[in-house]
Amino acid sequence: MTNDDARPDPDYLLAAIQKTTVRKGRGKLKLFLGMAAGVGKTYAMLDSAQRLHTEGIDVVVGYVETHRRPETDALLVGLSALPRRQIDYRGARLEEMDIDAILARRPEIVLVDELAHTNAPESRHVKRYQDVIELLEAGITVYTTMNVQHFESRVDAVRQITGITVHETVPDSILDYVTEIELIDLSPEDLRKRLAEGRVYVPDKVETAITNFFRTGNLTALREMALRLTAEHVDHQLQDYMEVKRIAGPWKSGERLMVAVSPSPFAEKLIRWTRRIAYNLEAPWLAVYVQSSRALTAKENAGLAQNLALARELGAEVITAAGEDVVGTLVRLAQQQNVTQIVVGKPLQNRWQTLLRGGSLVDALLRRSGNIDIYVITGDETANPTAPTVILPLSPRHSTPRQYVLALAIVIGIAAVDYLLRDYIGYFTVGLTEILAVLLIAIYIGRGPAFLAAMISAISWNFLFIEPRFTFIISQQQDVLLVSLYFIIALFAGNMTARLRLQERQARYNAERTMALYALAHETATAVNMADVLRTAIDQIGRVFTAEVAILLPEGGILPRTPHPLSTLPIDDKEFGVALWSFEKGKPAGRFTDTLPFSSAVYMPLRTPNRTVGVIGIRTRQTDRLSFDQEVLLETFISQVALVVERELLDEAAAQAAMLQESERLYTTLLNSISHELRTPLATISGAASGLSDPQTSHNEHAHSTLINDIQEAADRLNHLVENLLDMSRLDSGKLHLKREWCDLNEVIGVALQRMARRLARHPLTLKLSPTLPLIQLDFVLMEQVFVNLLNNLCNYTPEGTAADITTSIDGSALLTTLRDYGRGVPEGALGKLFEKFYRVPGTATGGSGLGLSISQGIVEAHEGTLTARNATMGGLELTIRLPLGGDAPPVREAAL
Repeated sequence: MTNDDARPDPDYLLAAIQKTTVRKGRGKLKLFLGMAAGVGKTYAMLDSAQRLHTEGIDVVVGYVETHRRPETDALLVGLSALPRRQIDYRGARLEEMDIDAILARRPEIVLVDELAHTNAPESRHVKRYQDVIELLEAGITVYTTMNVQHFESRVDAVRQITGITVHETVPDSILDYVTEIELIDLSPEDLRKRLAEGRVYVPDKVETAITNFFRTGNLTALREMALRLTAEHVDHQLQDYMEVKRIAGPWKSGERLMVAVSPSPFAEKLIRWTRRIAYNLEAPWLAVYVQSSRALTAKENAGLAQNLALARELGAEVITAAGEDVVGTLVRLAQQQNVTQIVVGKPLQNRWQTLLRGGSLVDALLRRSGNIDIYVITGDETANPTAPTVILPLSPRHSTPRQYVLALAIVIGIAAVDYLLRDYIGYFTVGLTEILAVLLIAIYIGRGPAFLAAMISAISWNFLFIEPRFTFIISQQQDVLLVSLYFIIALFAGNMTARLRLQERQARYNAERTMALYALAHETATAVNMADVLRTAIDQIGRVFTAEVAILLPEGGILPRTPHPLSTLPIDDKEFGVALWSFEKGKPAGRFTDTLPFSSAVYMPLRTPNRTVGVIGIRTRQTDRLSFDQEVLLETFISQVALVVERELLDEAAAQAAMLQESERLYTTLLNSISHELRTPLATISGAASGLSDPQTSHNEHAHSTLINDIQEAADRLNHLVENLLDMSRLDSGKLHLKREWCDLNEVIGVALQRMARRLARHPLTLKLSPTLPLIQLDFVLMEQVFVNLLNNLCNYTPEGTAADITTSIDGSALLTTLRDYGRGVPEGALGKLFEKFYRVPGTATGGSGLGLSISQGIVEAHEGTLTARNATMGGLELTIRLPLGGDAPPVREAAL
């Protein structure tokens, strides 16, 4: 054997590691397993709890039923027991485990007896094992008890062995939570002895129990079943351990099972059998239903939904597909899903039915399955040989009596018309008219009525129109053949017509489903925000399923008390509790589920592969549960909505991250820029202050004056920086409020020039101000700051001696102000970035914070104007301010400059 042969299968290794990872976050489940009541499961659980209690471990009794056995009652002494929940139901007081009290208490270990118990109505969960799963998910370790016959996959075997159907069952998937099984074993003879001594049941039930369920053969078979189940579980634990530890062994090659499911009650046995084999093989398995054009009755729909729900509960991946060729569809799915074994039920048709149907499904599957193994499982019952059977290849249509009466009336009516016209038409024409009637009945009424119409029309044709009339005798051999062919043609033509009609209805239904999904996907994909997504989801689901819909999305990780404002389903405190449970646990709850079924609506989590993004509540107007295909469609809708909601949340998170990233960049840039801008004037002030304190300069008036001017320029520079920072802060926060008044724009420019006089001394500036400018409503101080920033930008980024000019003019309904310098201009690639915060043209001299132009643009835009930049034709940069004139202005004043 090579090293590769002994190497673990990567898929199995990954699965084992995933199991270990999942189990780390939840509590452990220890199962005390027995073959029947009375073997001592509860006693063993309490004895173990007492030992743990003496070791200082926090053990709490959640629910234990001692059945008043003194030795068992004695083991409860010293253990903390939580009060049970009291439920009033139909005049009776029922006691159940209080799961909320356990979750609030959060002990290390909780004892929960009778895992397969069915809870009282109005409990949170229908079954106690669901309570246990919730406790495990909360991180609480649970000790529990159960008999082997309560496992779902063992129900059929137990019924065959004992003749008793076990109704309180637990899905085998609970074994995925079990970390330890302690088998409480007792020989059948010892158990029967305990039973006879009255240590299991009260005396009046002992004799019945011994002669029925507790027969030695039954107990022996149940004991073997419990031993086998325990051994299988230990083997799986060993397999996982060997995989994780990479211990060499005979690694499994990987099987994949598929069971064909139908509405038949026999499908339950197939599902349980497949689950049992898949568990033994450590193999994944699928449950597949092939939907044909034949419509299902309400009873069949309920049966199908129940069977597929059982498959899901037992851990199967449920797949549905449409197709008339059931065998071909099954084989195609098996090949697509890499299935190695297909499980089907043994057909119950008799020989004639099988012959006329072209062979059984099993025969066809064996012929076409290729290298896929086929398991054929026998049902619990066999067909009754004395019962009447349908020998024709017709599927039952379940037509109503009214439809049969209508078909009969149509045939009789046409026969009567033909009889009145018998002297004008031949009996060949009668046959054509009646076969036309059969086809119309098949199209518009149904297959069963068409069969009745074919039979009655053939009889009436013979009796009323073929010689000798009014008898069933046919004199000519060719007429015998004609009537026979008529009946066969009418039968098959009607059958095919009805089938085509059904296929057309199914195709239309599928098209409607596809269009509904397309409409939802299209509308949600084109939605621009979360409100549009939720509006579309509520409208589409409400319309397609005729339901009231509510959607709740968490805010800060907490589900809000009120649904989205667009919701049509009101939610009170009781309903909100159901929705909250569904959101927190990520599982459906409410109406038609096993969790809080007393709710008026069903609540389903909006789950994605990564998280639960919300919960949706749906209350249909029909009293019955949705059909299977409707439930599948609804699940598809909800999955689509969940993905779109997550997309919107991710978009919002991405935008927030981008905003934070930009904020971080701006913060870094601001820090670097401000630190530089502060350091230069502070150094100037510090140096000038040192110079003034020097005795050598105290009597030098020129030096003294120069140092004071340096201090003044540095202070102005600091003041300008602080003003820019304050203006930018107000712009970003949206708190920049304009104090408009009628102003002369030339006067605003003049004040700005006075403030910048010292810095502009080394830049020749030409003013071309129009003396006839009308007054305009401005915030004088802010607009002055705009011109100060523009002039400061000129001084910072053009060499000394660079000339510039300022021009004002009227352009239609706006005032234009242009500041142009005659320097080198700005590279074309930098023009679009001039007004960004902290931006400096590469290669320019240091100086300035990079905020001036950005602030100026913000102030101008607040005045409903524009500030633009372009390179002048003859060289240099040209900045243009365009301000709207607004309403009627006071008379024009003379320009200040």
